[in-house]
Amino acid sequence: MEKINKKHNKIKIKKYLPHNFLVEKSILSSLLTNSETIELILQHLTIEIFYFKNHQELYRAIIFLHQKKTQIDILTLTSFLQDNGLLEKIGGLKMLIDLINQIPNILYLEEYIRLLQDKFLRRKLIKLGYQIINSSYVTNVPLENILNDLEKNLANITNPRNKYTIFTSAELLTKVFFELKQKSLKKKLSGLQSGFKSLDLLTSGFQKSDLIIIAGRPGMGKTGLCLNLMTSIVKTYKLPVIFFSLEMGKEQLMYRLLSTETEISSTNLKTGNINKEEWIKLSLAIKKFSLLPIFIDDTTNISIQTIRIQLKKILFEETKIGLVIIDYLQLMQNSKSKIENRVQELSQITRGLKSIAKEFNIPLIALSQLSRTVETRINKRPQLSDLRESGSIEQDADLVLMLFRENYYNSKQEQEELAELIIAKHRNGPSGTIELKFNPEFIKFSDYDY
Repeated sequence: MEKINKKHNKIKIKKYLPHNFLVEKSILSSLLTNSETIELILQHLTIEIFYFKNHQELYRAIIFLHQKKTQIDILTLTSFLQDNGLLEKIGGLKMLIDLINQIPNILYLEEYIRLLQDKFLRRKLIKLGYQIINSSYVTNVPLENILNDLEKNLANITNPRNKYTIFTSAELLTKVFFELKQKSLKKKLSGLQSGFKSLDLLTSGFQKSDLIIIAGRPGMGKTGLCLNLMTSIVKTYKLPVIFFSLEMGKEQLMYRLLSTETEISSTNLKTGNINKEEWIKLSLAIKKFSLLPIFIDDTTNISIQTIRIQLKKILFEETKIGLVIIDYLQLMQNSKSKIENRVQELSQITRGLKSIAKEFNIPLIALSQLSRTVETRINKRPQLSDLRESGSIEQDADLVLMLFRENYYNSKQEQEELAELIIAKHRNGPSGTIELKFNPEFIKFSDYDY
């Protein structure tokens, strides 16, 4: 791929960088044949994202006409290109007629946009890679300067500052229109299915950019519930799920995961007390999980910045993230500064987690402990005010789920397998209580059959 010029220690970039000719044509065709698409495309694509020069010139002309509030069709576009001596540059009238005759499927428009952005980012990364190699040969430049430049350039690629932050109602309504159209055809939940039907009925699944808090007293089964959620989501969508386990080691977590999946007790797994039939179940489970994109980080006292770095690393490998789980919130640390007031520190952490959910456009689940005041009440069902150490948790969270088991306090309770998942806060929907079955031997939750 690369060629080294020994005389100047320079590396030349290969002529053809990543691109997608057909997708570029489909997007340009959409602009010419469907006026509803223009706001969405202009919102997400800059001129340089197109690889071919004639496509860049054509897109530049469309942007100019749109800014002048001129109707965009083959007549206005041909007239503009002719008047400015650009018609031959873009491939002539034949090119425009080809685009008109090509009928793109606008239902996949957002996917086409993502494909072009992906190719553009890859081109930028390749160029940055060559710049790093070339600058590394210049020995009179301090290594620290090269590393600082690398960090800045990489940050500019992954978080471009020139993104629009203010949108017109027309731009937003166009996006909403396409989302509604896709939902009406797919007839699916708008978010990720949790695996619990009763929960999904109230939440419509876990939504992108939402911060979801799952709270409960120690030993209530919060980690087990999250492992159930993780398993269901990663099996259904095959999207990467990242589990940050601040309390439990990664090996211990895997034992829990295998116990829930195979219904072999953790004790038997750890001691190796497994019969022939269980070995078969265990082998199948290990084979299945090894093919799923599950990532576990058991770094203690992890910070917001470290989580962000880890997610970016995974994004480079996987291109997409489905869900992030953090177990648990009160064990996190603020990387920016030392704050004596723990409540203020937790407030900064929850704001940081919400920022990550929005930045990566993913649902983020954070587990939280409850204060001991729950134990002093006769009715021990948790309330929002029981969230430990920070009122900002309920403020920043989009969804707060509280796990409660009566049998945790009363071993004589008849329905010992019953667990309650209380929706204490739901920013975009109803609250309520969901009943789940709980198997304490395998720490497994499932839908409750009435």
